[in-house]
Amino acid sequence: MSKKEKITLQKEVATRKVEIPSNLVWFAYNVLANLPFFAPKYHPTYIIRDNPKDCPTGCFVIWNHLSRRDYLFLKVMLHPRKFNMVAGYAEFFRSHLAWLFKVAKVIPKKPFYNNDMGCVVAMTKIIKKGGVVTFSPEGTASLFGDNQPITPGTARFLKKMNVPVYCADYRGHLLSSNKVYMKDKPGKTEITLYKLFSPEDLQKLEPEEIETKINEVFHHDDFEWNKVKQYRYKGKNNMCTRLEDALYECPKCGKRFTTLGTKDTLKCLECGNGFTFDDRYNMTPLHEDDVLASSPSKWAQWERQNIIKEIRKDPNFEFKGHYKIGGLPLYKTLKKHALCEIQGEADFIVNHQGVHIIGTRNNEPCEIHMLYKDLYSPCLEDDFGTLTFYPDGVSTDVVIDDRKGGYLTMLIQEMHRLHENYWKNFPWFDYMYENLDEPSKLN
Repeated sequence: MSKKEKITLQKEVATRKVEIPSNLVWFAYNVLANLPFFAPKYHPTYIIRDNPKDCPTGCFVIWNHLSRRDYLFLKVMLHPRKFNMVAGYAEFFRSHLAWLFKVAKVIPKKPFYNNDMGCVVAMTKIIKKGGVVTFSPEGTASLFGDNQPITPGTARFLKKMNVPVYCADYRGHLLSSNKVYMKDKPGKTEITLYKLFSPEDLQKLEPEEIETKINEVFHHDDFEWNKVKQYRYKGKNNMCTRLEDALYECPKCGKRFTTLGTKDTLKCLECGNGFTFDDRYNMTPLHEDDVLASSPSKWAQWERQNIIKEIRKDPNFEFKGHYKIGGLPLYKTLKKHALCEIQGEADFIVNHQGVHIIGTRNNEPCEIHMLYKDLYSPCLEDDFGTLTFYPDGVSTDVVIDDRKGGYLTMLIQEMHRLHENYWKNFPWFDYMYENLDEPSKLN
């Protein structure tokens, strides 16, 4: 059989039978999750107020997505109740996850792609079978330490399904495992599980009220939280490594892309402004006159304010970079934790008209234009080094090799809010869009 006659990985994933995991698989999964180097490694404290295992019908479990390890703790808390987890589409093409996702009946979702009906159909079938579906409405793990608004349409879907919705409330998981530096920093974590909505609640509330409630209960900042808790995290002198991906702008000299995170220190190479982290994420300035935010999350919020002001003042604003581009393989899974298969290179342009990829892909001319009515955020599968988009449902990756992934993510999000704004920022961030002629607030 030639390759042209073979079933592609995309086809195989799309046509998998939707069913609840088997008892044998669930037993093995539970043993795996409880091994010392998985869930127990993060010293979790479980607080279970309401448990889906006691729910007589199908139900949802949603959670505030702080790290890529979140699923481990759901497995421990919900056992022996089986569930189908929703995970990012690209993860199904990575060799170390593909087999596990297949046997565990994980449901694929193309993050921030509004027309992913396959995922909606799969979740609906599991609920109707009396199963449990777990997913994070934020669509991606935390980028900067705090949460982001849930994806549009979540509330309407939950209201339509009209089954109980439980919430797993995470604390400390980003401090243990984040998108900046992929190696874990094990430390104390906490998870509280409770019922958020009954079917009666869902029928009584409007979609906007449901969405507001979820955003409010998800409202959390891991860095600010640990200022009080003061838990230790084993960073092995890498607490600031690659932190410039998120904290790219210096509050003292105002220069962008001049910071560098090395081991436990972040420093501006232009003016020397910076700080060190200890194993509790406490910040200590390098000099008496250094200008710092109170935490990395507050620093990123200040950077976002500057982007908001810049694009509103400049109608001709344009970012242009030249990067490798890629996508998912057709027949063989990605090896060595790769996120995509490199297929060419292109100019990557962000302006008021949209996001544009113009170059060469698979030895052919490539031109992709994405409008903000269809795009509100790129997806970051692992770290800040790869931005993933789904124009017309096809995975397209841009490999950001110059440490601008955090900046570009916020830029695209705020371009959407300027021109479309159906994915709105939180009400408590309204100040970012006010008094645009005044200096940004560095909290």
